[in-house]
Amino acid sequence: MESGDDRRSETGSEAKPRLSEAAPAEAKRGAPATPADRAAAADQHAAVAITEVPPPHRGTRPRPEDRGPTSEKHPWRKWSLLAAAVVGLAVAGYFLVPWVILVLNTVSTDDAYVNSHVTFAAPRVGGQVEKVFVDDNYRVKKGDLLVRLDKEPYQVQVALKQAAVESAEADLVAAQAQVRAQVAQARANRFKLEHAMEDVNTQVANLRANVATLSSRRATLELARANLKRGQDLAPSGGVSKEDLDQRRQTVKVDEAAVEQALQAVYAIRAGLGLPADPGPGHDLAEVPPDLDQNFSSVRQALAALLQSAAQFGYLITTWDATPKQAVADFYKQDPKGNLDRIYAHIIANAPAIKQAEAKLLQARSDLDQAKLNRRYCDVVSDIDGVVTSRNVNPGNYVQAGQNLMAVRSLTEIWIDCNFKETQLANLRIGQRVRCEVDMYGSRREYEGRITGFTMGTGQTLALLPPQNATGNFVKIVQRLPVRVELTNYDPDKETLFVGLSVEPYVYYKEPATGPNAGKFLQPFAPLQTGPTNPRP
Repeated sequence: MESGDDRRSETGSEAKPRLSEAAPAEAKRGAPATPADRAAAADQHAAVAITEVPPPHRGTRPRPEDRGPTSEKHPWRKWSLLAAAVVGLAVAGYFLVPWVILVLNTVSTDDAYVNSHVTFAAPRVGGQVEKVFVDDNYRVKKGDLLVRLDKEPYQVQVALKQAAVESAEADLVAAQAQVRAQVAQARANRFKLEHAMEDVNTQVANLRANVATLSSRRATLELARANLKRGQDLAPSGGVSKEDLDQRRQTVKVDEAAVEQALQAVYAIRAGLGLPADPGPGHDLAEVPPDLDQNFSSVRQALAALLQSAAQFGYLITTWDATPKQAVADFYKQDPKGNLDRIYAHIIANAPAIKQAEAKLLQARSDLDQAKLNRRYCDVVSDIDGVVTSRNVNPGNYVQAGQNLMAVRSLTEIWIDCNFKETQLANLRIGQRVRCEVDMYGSRREYEGRITGFTMGTGQTLALLPPQNATGNFVKIVQRLPVRVELTNYDPDKETLFVGLSVEPYVYYKEPATGPNAGKFLQPFAPLQTGPTNPRP
């Protein structure tokens, strides 16, 4: 086995001839050395100076002097490299694994923006602006005063309408008094008519009583005549005395006088009723026509007065050609129980003059209410809680009704409009959980939300001028459909989301949807009021 010194001596002996061989080469050339030649010679001298360490013999354990400097002097390098590799893999896994899980379980887009409801503050009446109470970026509450118009012209209108109401009230009182007087006159005329009809009925009853008396007396007369005839038949045989026969003759005369008296009384009553004394064959003396009361001037005059007084206050009790009995019956039909007080109260309440006066009063009061509303509308207030934007009004400006003075953006009714590609919509449903990252806050603040609806049309189809691809060249472009996401953990008092901020939503479509209408594309029917003009099965 050769020693290390022998190898080093051999190496040195071999290096010397090489150096000596390089020197004659320069001498043979006979030319001066160039900078390149001098550099090459220096490199050659450096290479020769390096001691070559031969590899250890096979099958033998390397000697300590044959080992490299790294294997013995720096053993920690191997373990540090291994540890660095493990740490690198762990860090890569820490960041890559959540990202891979997120990509595999969510659908996201960078085309999403914050949106909110906006209400435009506009006056309901026109006028000159007296004062503006807010400016851009002011935060307001619902009902806060924004702008005030000059109220003086509307105050004048209120005074005029108030005077019109008082005049209409006076007209109503006068109409009621007039109708009550006319109703009182009609009431008196009705009483006269009923009294006249009662007189006729009394005379008819008296006629029938006298006819009954006449019939009774005629029966008595027939009986007296029969007794007289029997006495006359028995007188020749002495069965009846002369005095008895004379008494029977006297009774017949008395009964005949009574019958004649009763008959004259009946004739007198019939004459008073305007009936002929002899009704003719087949008719009874007590028989009277059904419309007998029309033959009396008192009844006719009372009926005419009643109809005329009723016509004065515009209430037709019955027809003009009605009989007195029909007129009275129709009058009592105004109340189911025939109560006169309720009948007259109903007549007064429904008199055309009173109805007209009440209508004028109602119109005057409505005009007064509208004038007061117009005066109140001079104060333009905020309809929602929010922030004032786009103010374009100043004191002294004259504004029209409905003119937009400023806008108020809601701070509470905030949502995200996410424009997903049509290729991403297959797994999206209402109620799915959404995690939103707003670019303004970055990943340090995340908002939770839920999908609440899908717009029934892409942005192009809902544009004012939708594209027409029926003719010419056509290039297919992936369409985007707006999807609304309602935030569930947003608090405007802690941090504000401004309208238009960019958002990156992540929809966890593999999680079960929750909430109302979960798992659907469309919302249910709106809770509209049903009715004949808005039928719904």
